[in-house]
Amino acid sequence: MLAGVKLGSADLVGLIVAASFAAGLNVYATVATLGILAHLGVLTLPPGLLMLSSWWVIAASAGLFVIEFFADKIPAFDLLWNAAHTFVRVPVAALIAYGATSQLSPEKQLLATLAGGAIALAAHGGKTAARAAVTPSPEPLSNISLSLGEDVLAIFLVWFATQHPVLATVMVIAFLVLIVVVIRWVIRALRQLFRGAEKEAAGLPTPL
Repeated sequence: MLAGVKLGSADLVGLIVAASFAAGLNVYATVATLGILAHLGVLTLPPGLLMLSSWWVIAASAGLFVIEFFADKIPAFDLLWNAAHTFVRVPVAALIAYGATSQLSPEKQLLATLAGGAIALAAHGGKTAARAAVTPSPEPLSNISLSLGEDVLAIFLVWFATQHPVLATVMVIAFLVLIVVVIRWVIRALRQLFRGAEKEAAGLPTPL
């Protein structure tokens, strides 16, 4: 294996932020990409993440990624799949952040772990909100396009963080802001939908 790029402070922050966000989108692609990049010599994993470079871990992650690749593109079923993966993506992202900072003080490691889990939860929430918005569409193209975009973005972010950690961090921050806007829009749309349904059930005219 080639000697990878050693992580400085900015590199470590960029990797944690990008990998956490990517895990919130597709945790299996994130884990497999980290392991493959380590084997290609693009990245030197922190000591606490060395197990990700195991071919067993890479193979298992790649296999699960293939399953998710198809399951995540089925309208309606993708919502159930994403709901169940709330209990996978967020904890794994937190564990990645925890392992990446094993050389830091316990306080900083705890902070990184919480930040990693929070970033993954935000990414996962944004993904779920976007799916909820497009699932009512009768054609499956919207779901498939979103899912493909999420897969590509997850892999790209992990790689990009190894080359441009600061820019990767800025990108994730921009995505987090966008997610807040999208979630607020979805909540507002759902409220209007429920209000319209309640008025219709009560026999009142719905506003145009």
